[in-house]
Formats: sequence, structure tokens, C-alpha cells
Amino acid sequence: MSGQVLVVDDEAAIRDAVQQWLELSGFEVTACASAAQALNLVDREFSGVVITDVRMPGTDGLQLLDKLLAQDADQPVIMVTGHGDVPMAVEAMRNGAYDFIEKPFTPERLLDSVRRAVDKRRLVCENRELRQQSAFKNRIESQLLGLSKPMVNLRRQILELAGTSVNILIRGDTGSGKERVARCLHDFSPRADKPFVALNCAAIPEHLFESELFGHESGAFTGAQGKRIGRIEHAHGGTLFLDEIESLPLAQQVKLLRVLQEKSLERLGSNRSIQVDLRVISAVKPDLLDEVKAGRFREDLYYRLNVADLQLPPLRERREDIPLLFEHFVQAAAVRHERAAPALASSELARLLGHDWPGNVRELINAAERHALGLSAPAEHVESSSLAEQMEAFEAQCLHNALLSCQGNINQVMEMLRLPRRTLNEKMQRHGLQRSTYRPVGSVDDE
Repeated sequence: MSGQVLVVDDEAAIRDAVQQWLELSGFEVTACASAAQALNLVDREFSGVVITDVRMPGTDGLQLLDKLLAQDADQPVIMVTGHGDVPMAVEAMRNGAYDFIEKPFTPERLLDSVRRAVDKRRLVCENRELRQQSAFKNRIESQLLGLSKPMVNLRRQILELAGTSVNILIRGDTGSGKERVARCLHDFSPRADKPFVALNCAAIPEHLFESELFGHESGAFTGAQGKRIGRIEHAHGGTLFLDEIESLPLAQQVKLLRVLQEKSLERLGSNRSIQVDLRVISAVKPDLLDEVKAGRFREDLYYRLNVADLQLPPLRERREDIPLLFEHFVQAAAVRHERAAPALASSELARLLGHDWPGNVRELINAAERHALGLSAPAEHVESSSLAEQMEAFEAQCLHNALLSCQGNINQVMEMLRLPRRTLNEKMQRHGLQRSTYRPVGSVDDE
């Protein structure tokens, strides 16, 4: 297809002729008889062109033009009239019309205008998408901190998956930030303005699971004094996040599978089917396939939940992010407690980089809180690591700090660290550091 076109004309013969001409030229055409119908079909996300007659009963073409441009000033609108009204043409062009065509007109004249308008609209939509991606990139980097290669890849995967409607399984160690990732998948998705409902499956007593997930009617069981909306129904239109999904009882696994298949549920104590539209994001610590093999998790539900998966890297696999994260959490804790953030000594930095962080980011936050309060040195219980490993981590941090300070300007980094270009390139490659990560959006390369 060459592009989308909406044709608006109260004369059926004109609509049909224009639609036929355009469809023969490869355009996807929708025709309607009034401005009111057109306004129901066009919004800011419409990626095509509008062709409208000027003189129509009710809302005329000029009024339609004003309304279309009010919701999107970049919307190409081609005006058509059979009255040869030059002042009207001038007014329409002044008000933002893309082109003005007088009846009778040849197919060639119309096609030339439509092709140019479609090209312009395509460029506008592409630029908007690029700006949106850039804005999302900046926002997600403030939500998921880290400049290591694993974190850069994770943020890219999140932005790629956020716009889809597939169910996602998040795998990661305790404290690695699974709920934060789930929240980002929701916040950068088309469902962002709908509910994000989180439920930790390990925290719900088994006898309360059905009511918690599906809700209940008044009198459904002893103590059910009123109607209750369950978590699934509450997440309608949005995202349901099920943490520690491996703890979901088998009986509830069957019912959840049915909800995902039928897109409907029944509250406890009711026979009425309620339609639900939601995306399910699940999080798990163990390998869920192992739970399937052990008979503790249904295989069919596993494949329903694991359409796509994300593996969160543990903190020990992205040590170069530790100083940045620690400083961020210390600053946040200092603000909360209304005190100055204490400086981090080089010996303390070495201890941070040498620790294995079994509790991951959650443990790092705790250490940063204690450091901000002056209660203890961070990472008191440091696992032994080789001198070479500590030196590698320290070198990666020095490179990161220099790149951050110079905003990715390689010449300035070479001067700051007194390194030749080849050596700097080799070290950056070994530590997975990319200069583009540190460059401001829209900046011009220094080389």
C-alpha cells in the first residue's frame, strides 16, 4: 500500500470515483459522507491524508479543516470544491490546508497532490516516533540506572516489548528489580494510563487466592459481607504483575489459564461471565521449567505466560554500575533524612566493587542507607576476590567516570586519562563501554 487516504464528500458518485482512482494507484482508502463520520475516524495517530469537499450539509469542509488541525496541526488536508471560489481557496490555504483542487479535476492532478501529502505525513509520523523513542530512552534510563552492557541491553529489550501486548516472564535473583522492570514495561506501553496491579503470589494464603484473584459476590462464603473486585478484574485494560508466580497453587493455575484463554472470568459465587482485557507480566526466581518438570507448575500455563522473557542480570555481573547506583541511593537517602551525603573513600569504593552482593540492588540500597546515616562502612562482609578482578572493576569505573564527565567526547577522555586512542578503544571494548551511551541526544560527533 502507498498510504492511507480518507475521502469525505456528500456526493456518492464523487466518493466512489475518487476511491476507485486512489485504490487503483495502491492507496488504502476509506470513504465517508459527512464531516462527523470523518472526525470519528481521524485522531492524532492517523497516519494518512484527508481529502474533503468544501460545501457539505452540516459541518462543511472549512469547519472540518479547523477541527482536524486543532487536534493535529501537521495533518495534511486536501480541499476540493466545484465552485471555483478563489477567496475560499486562499482562506483554506491560509488556515492550513495542504492543497486546494477545483472540480472538475483529472485523476493525475489528484494523485500528484495525494502522493506529495502522503510523503509529508509519513515523514512527520517517522519524526514523531523517533522523538518519542528518544524521550522514552531518557525516561527509562532514569528508572533503570546503569551504563553496563547488560543494562543497556535490558532497557532496549524493555522498549521493544513494551509496545506489544504479549505476556512476559521476568527471571532474576532476589532483589534484582523484577517489579521495577514490570513497571517500566507498563509505563512505556499503550496501557500506561490504565491500572498496574501487582500481586506477590507467595504472600497470599492459599485459601484466599481465589477471592484475591477473581473477586467474590456478597455471601459467596462465610465472612463475605460485600462484593469484592479481584485483582484480575481490577487490572482490566492494564497490566497484572504476578510476582513469585511459582507459588501460585495448582488449582488457581487452572483458573488463571482459563482467564487467559477465554479473556473472561467469573467472581466467586457468581455465574456471570465478565470480559477482561489485560497483559500479564510474571516474575520468577527459579527456572520455571524445572517447576514444570517437577509437576508443581502447569506446562500449558507456562507457555501462556512465557511468550517473551527477560533475564535480569545480578549486580555481580555488572560491577561497573555499582558506584553509580550507590551514589544515587546515598543521595536519595540523604535527602530523605535531611543531612549531607557523606563522601565515599577510595578504600570504601574498593570494598563495594569486591563484594558479591547476593541481595543485589536491594542489598545495595540498604548499604547506601546505612552509609548515608553514618552507621557503618558499606559492604562490611566482603567476599574474597582476586586482585585482578578488583583492578578490572576499578579500571571500568575510571573509564565510566571519564566518559560520563566528557559526555562521550573521545578526544577529551584521551587527554584526561592520558591514554593513546588504540589503548582506550581496547579497554572500552573489553569493559563493554560504548561512547554513544554517554553522548547527549542530538549531539554532533567530535570525530
